[in-house]
Amino acid sequence: MAEPIVAEIRAVAGRARDTLAHALRVLRQKGPSQVQFWFIALAVGIAAGFAALVFRLGVDQLQSLVYGTENTARIHRVAAQIDWYWLILIPATGGLIVGLILDRFTPEARVRAVADVIEGAALNEGRVEVKAGLASAAASFITLSTGGSSGREGPVVHLAAVMSTKVLKWMRADAITGRDLLGCAVAGAVAASFNAPIAGALFALEVVLRHFAVHAFAPIVIAAVAATVISRLIMGDVTEYYLLEMTTLSFYVELPAFLILGLVCGLVATILMLSIFWAEDFASAVQARLRLPRYLRPMVAGIMLGAIAIAFPHIIGVGYGTTSEALSGRLLLWQAIAFVIIKIIATAITMGGRMGGGVFSPSLMVGALTGLAFGIIATSILPDFSGSPTLYALAGMGAVAAAVLGAPISTTLIVFELTGDWQTGLAVMVAVSLSTALSSRLVDRSFFLTQLERRGVHLAAGPQAYLLATFQVASVMRAKDAPRGADEAACWAMIEQGQYLDAGATLEKAMPLFEETGVAFLPVVKLGGQGEAPELWGALFQVDALRAYNRALAATAAEEHS
Repeated sequence: MAEPIVAEIRAVAGRARDTLAHALRVLRQKGPSQVQFWFIALAVGIAAGFAALVFRLGVDQLQSLVYGTENTARIHRVAAQIDWYWLILIPATGGLIVGLILDRFTPEARVRAVADVIEGAALNEGRVEVKAGLASAAASFITLSTGGSSGREGPVVHLAAVMSTKVLKWMRADAITGRDLLGCAVAGAVAASFNAPIAGALFALEVVLRHFAVHAFAPIVIAAVAATVISRLIMGDVTEYYLLEMTTLSFYVELPAFLILGLVCGLVATILMLSIFWAEDFASAVQARLRLPRYLRPMVAGIMLGAIAIAFPHIIGVGYGTTSEALSGRLLLWQAIAFVIIKIIATAITMGGRMGGGVFSPSLMVGALTGLAFGIIATSILPDFSGSPTLYALAGMGAVAAAVLGAPISTTLIVFELTGDWQTGLAVMVAVSLSTALSSRLVDRSFFLTQLERRGVHLAAGPQAYLLATFQVASVMRAKDAPRGADEAACWAMIEQGQYLDAGATLEKAMPLFEETGVAFLPVVKLGGQGEAPELWGALFQVDALRAYNRALAATAAEEHS
């Protein structure tokens, strides 16, 4: 009787041992969804948090040295007392240094930021450019310290992505692991910058990875929390902005006003984005016409910013001081309106002049000012049914920023965590939803995705639009000597008719040609120099291209739903 019981116990123990061994083997081999990856995420989050804090404190220190003040949050008040020629000379010198850095270390003499991180996640297995990224961080550091009118979050996000890229090269990680670790780095950078762990994690998922897969959630949250702990140990457990009064809805009848505010903020956000793109195009056209060396372009932008700062020193730097004044209601109506216009112009000059920095902080400032102006008008029309104008400033800050970033969820949470005011969620969410709904139809969903669309990178429409660009024709084709390859004589006949593909092309170019010509295959050639005949490498069959595309779509769907 005892023997069967003992045998059963041994069998159960054996199965338990086998299960444990299998679990340990999975933990060692499966990467991002397992515990060992969480420790890597923890380390990356800590490193990203330190990087964000070093960048922020470094900007404050250099800005204090350059402008001669210890209170950089109120730098516009100090700048108003500086001689006018210093206000021009400081950003002009900073622009020249930025131009020299970008000209020497980046191919296109432009700063890398969040859009490049999104592109790296979608098309480059979670990797970004390291050399250009470090140069961009240095350029943005100089820009923000010497009067550039942009934000620090974009450069910090890309700097964190550079760090994760170095770790990925050391790990020799696959694409899924690469994207997850990139998300961890971004979450850590945003969380430390804003002291906002929830928003940092959701920003990485919503904006950079653009999905909410379960396997990515745990390590990204770990990284965001770790970076926030680092931030609070050094900076203290304080919110970025302090509200002088409680911002509560006076009555539910006030909610329609926030619907209108959302539409207004959507238009303002669109104007901000289009102004930057117009400034970029205009500056490029002028630079080409005048044959201006590209390293002088940021200096010209610096001179223009200095000239504006003589009358409006509020444009200097990230603008947290002016944003705080808007949130606390310490500005008049005409000031709020004027500062919105001037800040949009200054940000467009900074970005169009390729000085560096990001758009997040400018969008917060423009949004807070827009909301305050709207709130002053709305509360004066219906004072008996209105709360404080500062509530409109808070909702406007979130609405414009959400529209610019294309991130309604994480931006709403960032507003709450920046201010510590969780009682006004209804008003903020109403404004955010309307602003993003409107602006996403006027641009390609967000500022970052529109930037990529202008470069020919089609991410806004989703994986079905951009996955074709990830396949090189040469990697999918059949070689000319393959058993089921195309007839060589038929290939040369098609080449003479102009029906062929360059070996360096992608399926993004090949698929429209299949649709246009109706052929079953296209020859793939290596083009020679002038006067040289092309070299036939093989042929791309439409069925092979479709098969590769289908596998990529299936893998993307599996990753996003795992």
